Amino acid sequence: MELLGMYLDEHLLLRWLHIIAMAYWLGGEWGVFNAARNITNPSLTLAERRRHMETAYRIDILPRTGIILLLPLGLHMGHNLGTQPLGGPWLVGMWIFVAVWVGLALTAFFKRGTDLGIRLTKADEAIRYVVIPALFLTGVYSLVTGGPFSAHWYAAKATLFSGLLVIGLILRYVMRDWVIAFRKLAAEGSTPELEDRLASLMAFSRKLAYFYWAGIITMAFLGTVKPF
Repeated sequence: MELLGMYLDEHLLLRWLHIIAMAYWLGGEWGVFNAARNITNPSLTLAERRRHMETAYRIDILPRTGIILLLPLGLHMGHNLGTQPLGGPWLVGMWIFVAVWVGLALTAFFKRGTDLGIRLTKADEAIRYVVIPALFLTGVYSLVTGGPFSAHWYAAKATLFSGLLVIGLILRYVMRDWVIAFRKLAAEGSTPELEDRLASLMAFSRKLAYFYWAGIITMAFLGTVKPF
């Protein structure tokens, strides 16, 4: 057991999981971006376009899960490094809460398109409405006062993470609009107005995605280099 403990250092294990979550977040969003390109291609049949949209949704569950897991991973590692003061029972409670949150997000994914799936998705979003301002306010307050996050790089990372969660929410709303537009396509057929709507949604999401990727890369830089 002592030998096993030597190799299973808690912080190194958390860092490994953090790297995996970041990789799925960045890589998964790139996958969604490319899978979604053909959604707005009017030369394809509706069935083909639906397949591309389904592929985008299936890929999206990976970064969606990675984002949620980054919260307890970052807070746990922050406590180990001494940059945030809450540990012990608080961290245990955080992990239990996030386990429930991940379960909710996965169930919403598997039940997507149903009334239950819609309710669970809204519950998932409601959690983010609480997490985002909590992270943002704590991060900004820490940057100004030096606490409760004692390291500026850590406070900046938390603040940036809250902003990226906002972008993620907006992109989820865009994906929801895709579903609405495709229902109209199925019911009414292709029209210039509908195609323009899909094209404008895609153009908007592309622009947002560039800021998203830049933010994710910056988060990784702050956590690795710890420049200030």
